[in-house]
Amino acid sequence: MIATALTKLLHIRVPVVQGGMQWVGTPPLVAAVSNAGGLGILTALTQPSPEALRVAIRETKAATDKPFGVNLTLLPTINPPDYAGYARAAVEEGVRIFETAGNNPGQLIEYFKSQGCIVIHKCTTVRHAKSAERMGVDVLSIDGFECAGHPGEEDIGGLVLLARAAQELKIPYIASGGIADGRGLAAALALGAAGINMGTRFMCTAESPIHQNIKDTMVKATEQDTIHIFRTLKNTARVFKNKVSTEVVALERRPGGAEFSELRDLVSGARGKIVYEKGDPDYGIWSAGIVLGLIKDIPTCEELLRRIEREAEDTISGISNMVKPRARL
Repeated sequence: MIATALTKLLHIRVPVVQGGMQWVGTPPLVAAVSNAGGLGILTALTQPSPEALRVAIRETKAATDKPFGVNLTLLPTINPPDYAGYARAAVEEGVRIFETAGNNPGQLIEYFKSQGCIVIHKCTTVRHAKSAERMGVDVLSIDGFECAGHPGEEDIGGLVLLARAAQELKIPYIASGGIADGRGLAAALALGAAGINMGTRFMCTAESPIHQNIKDTMVKATEQDTIHIFRTLKNTARVFKNKVSTEVVALERRPGGAEFSELRDLVSGARGKIVYEKGDPDYGIWSAGIVLGLIKDIPTCEELLRRIEREAEDTISGISNMVKPRARL
């Protein structure tokens, strides 16, 4: 077993967190990850209301007696969701581990800490990580440029970002972006992380709720099959490269660029949800990281985490064997 500050804090066997993913972080996947020894994360905003989140939490509890968490991501939107209501519902249902992401999470973090909860906050820069550290979060999830979704605007890859985190942070952090196997876990630990956060890899598991055709598309894809949208709008997102995302980028690159109002219908979350439900990879925008290049199968979560654990142990052992005792003079 690999014991780290993360496994000890969360009482999990494997230092692997399933990141909160819209439309993907549902009870069957969450329970499967937790039962396999990692930390499953329910995505609050996948549920249409705080009351629906309560139902999802109860479903997850019925499927696992292991720790799991809830993700709340603060989204830039004209009509913000009832974040306080979702947070309150989860706490009242007994959830004590939360993953937060997005801008200005201070009030959420303050509430969760006042209720005795553990908070994992996702950041794309060391600067933001230090700010969250001052707010009292327990663990930081450091997202490198390789990640799916929003990698920030500074384009810093995980290799440097994680090493910088080791220099600057006083609390445990986990690595997110570009990790799908035990080598990635071992590398993250070597860079000072206490574990890893995986999103795209868990999308492509037997218990993931997305359509089989999307999973098959992911297995066939390579690390070259993602693209960044919203770069010109300073809200960069890494998504799967398809007809819709390519059209969005073409509109952004034309002389004068594009306003979000011109892109809204193309990038609507409703279309992305239908991609996962119906299985047409070209119907809408859907998140995927460059870790696609490492995904070659669709295992159960139990098979995946056992494999990652074994590979990481073998990798760490192999590296240890490279260190030879120095001859005494």
